[in-house]
Amino acid sequence: MAFQTEYEFELPRGYVDDAGNLHKRGVMRLATAADEILPMRDPRVQQNASYLTVILLARVVTRLGELKHVDTKVIEKLFTADLSYLQNIYRQINDLETPKLQTACPKCDHEFEVEVDFLSVAEGLS
Repeated sequence: MAFQTEYEFELPRGYVDDAGNLHKRGVMRLATAADEILPMRDPRVQQNASYLTVILLARVVTRLGELKHVDTKVIEKLFTADLSYLQNIYRQINDLETPKLQTACPKCDHEFEVEVDFLSVAEGLS
């Protein structure tokens, strides 16, 4: 199975361009470290931390309908329901899922899954 780096979506309301065309289907790619770090230098983010969301989404939304380019101006004009929808997708595809380990009880041999939280384990070692 190939590693998935792009995810298709459909906006609940859709983006309406200047010509009145509705754009609902799009693609979002996984974020990189640069996607989250570089916008912090942007004066718009330094003046208003909430603008980080706009820049992040403009970087990771690679396609929206028939638009040739998705930039901050497009993201700024989204309906709030669509912005919230894209924020949720961003979190879903970029958050690290906690690894699970299949194990068994040494007394009764009952098999079960256990989540392995490496961050908590690392904190306990320091």
